[in-house]
Amino acid sequence: QVQLVESGGGLVQPGGSLRLSCAASGSLFSIYAMGWYRQAPGKERDLVASITSGRTTNYADSVKGRFTISRDNAKNTVYLQMNSLKPGDTAVYYCNVLSGSSTPLFAWGQGTQVTVSS
Repeated sequence: QVQLVESGGGLVQPGGSLRLSCAASGSLFSIYAMGWYRQAPGKERDLVASITSGRTTNYADSVKGRFTISRDNAKNTVYLQMNSLKPGDTAVYYCNVLSGSSTPLFAWGQGTQVTVSS
């Protein structure tokens, strides 16, 4: 079991930026594919960005060109840099280890709330 702790969320104005962090426990982080998901009120949790162990990245169309996922294996941490934020990006953001292309492997952390509002 891997423990996941997300941080970095907050309230930001439209057009602003935030950087989310996700710290993972365990010694196998470097071999895991990692993903960032988000869940808006009343909606399903969706994968928005992923990064493989080889640092290949993939993005949902809704965030492509605005969000960047990265990882620091020495710190067991995956990041999500979010730029040009829109009100539609408001959600709780979660990370997880990926099994296959989009299936989360472990229990969810507490997530971090991102609110984009003027």
